[in-house]
Amino acid sequence: MAVSLHRRTGAVAFFYWLWDGLDRTIFTAIKFSFPARFVSPFGFLGMLTFVTFVILGISGALLMFYYQPMLDRAWDSVQFINDDVPFGFHIRNIHYHGSNAMVLLAILHMYYQFFSGRYKIRNEILWATGVILGTVTILEAFTGYDVIFSERAELAISIAASLTTSIPVAGPTIRDAMFGSGFSDFVLRFYAQHVFLLPLVMLGLMAVHFPRFLVFDVPMVMAIGGAILITGGVFPIDMGFKFEPTVPPGVTVPEWYLTGLYAFLRTQYDKFVTGVLWPGIFIASFLLIPFIDRYKKFSWKDRPIITAFGITGIAQIMVTTYWGFYIPSDSKIPLVERLVIDPVFLYTVMILLVPLGFGFSYMMIKLAKESERKAKLAKEKGPKKVATINLSQKWINWLIVALLAFQVFLNIAAYNAALTGMKNISLFFIGLILIVFAGFFHVYRYGLNQAKNAPPPPPVPIHEDKPKELESQIPSPSKLPESQFSDTKKETKEIIQQIPAPKVQADLGVDTNKISDFGSSDLKKP
Repeated sequence: MAVSLHRRTGAVAFFYWLWDGLDRTIFTAIKFSFPARFVSPFGFLGMLTFVTFVILGISGALLMFYYQPMLDRAWDSVQFINDDVPFGFHIRNIHYHGSNAMVLLAILHMYYQFFSGRYKIRNEILWATGVILGTVTILEAFTGYDVIFSERAELAISIAASLTTSIPVAGPTIRDAMFGSGFSDFVLRFYAQHVFLLPLVMLGLMAVHFPRFLVFDVPMVMAIGGAILITGGVFPIDMGFKFEPTVPPGVTVPEWYLTGLYAFLRTQYDKFVTGVLWPGIFIASFLLIPFIDRYKKFSWKDRPIITAFGITGIAQIMVTTYWGFYIPSDSKIPLVERLVIDPVFLYTVMILLVPLGFGFSYMMIKLAKESERKAKLAKEKGPKKVATINLSQKWINWLIVALLAFQVFLNIAAYNAALTGMKNISLFFIGLILIVFAGFFHVYRYGLNQAKNAPPPPPVPIHEDKPKELESQIPSPSKLPESQFSDTKKETKEIIQQIPAPKVQADLGVDTNKISDFGSSDLKKP
């Protein structure tokens, strides 16, 4: 048995002690994979969603130190965080844009699993919990921007209250549980749901939904964090207007993930049908997909009906989202008329969009499948080599040096921006720092992988005088030994003897068959 003389001390020893302790817990059921090379982020969008959830938890906990969940102090406390608390503006922007990023990543993750057919690997429970988790994520984001109690929040709260009231039988009970007795205590109710109840439900769903093997790609995590900060720098979130009951509300729309629903509500049709039934049918149809899909293959090209259904759903979401944002800019028109959408026109377009979108998508999927078949045939008949791009060690070194220099510049620029009070610019620069770090890490990882590969053999030099050397090495017939020369002569004679000589007969007008004694003497002159 070999005994190691190397002893771990300090932080390394503490890390190994902690890791060995976690090895005895439920943590062993989850295996983290840190890929040594680039992995497509589509495969671990769920992990990136969880990373944004952690970012939201940390930033939200910091905001809780100053936020006051009371009706007359909610908006003022957020303004205090935004303007007076050190780094409050940064934390609020990170929290807001992180919530949008989490909703977007959850939607992308769901549709990637849908089109790749991952739910067919006996993952029906994972798919169902994922759809429910996406719905709860939207509710979490909805309650988050409502606790500010601005004009925008008041619009969303009024719509949500009317929708819950429209639910038969259980509607009033749900409204009382969520909103309390009107505007007097709904802020505290939403605050409790946002920071405790809904996150607890999300953690429970994540415990069931997450697989045992999680990919934790450091460059992608840094890139997601940088993208959130850059978005906060380019589009800093404002406070909006404080809701005043005596002031008429202005024209506003909810967040982008709710504007599709808002478009249906603007038709002034039955609230239960437009705000509860249609979204319920949409969510239920996604829940039933694993039990409806009977295709044996996983590729989206091999499941044309299911894929066309998903594309049609995306098209309807995009159209209704645009319609929810669109409000005529003519201020001469009364506000009510500007907000109302003609229900006949909207539902006619949506009904026609289903066969047109489904038929066009189905046709394009079939064409893509046919082109893939032809490409495979052409590949089998064509060359087998695949074009690759490999960076040399020299270019990798120069790229690393350039990234390091740019990293130092961005650090200095972000520090100066923070000193000068340009809050949104500092967020932008810090986001660039994270993205450059992600690029630097990826290039470094790529260089390590290239260094492990064996270098190709050096090319063999070809000289111009090589043909002359070859000619000098070929012996001439005169220099062949006599025995070999005689053998060649014998072989030549044998070949000549085997070839029959042609016979030539002269046509003298005499029948040679009748005159047997006709000879050469008869040809002599007399």
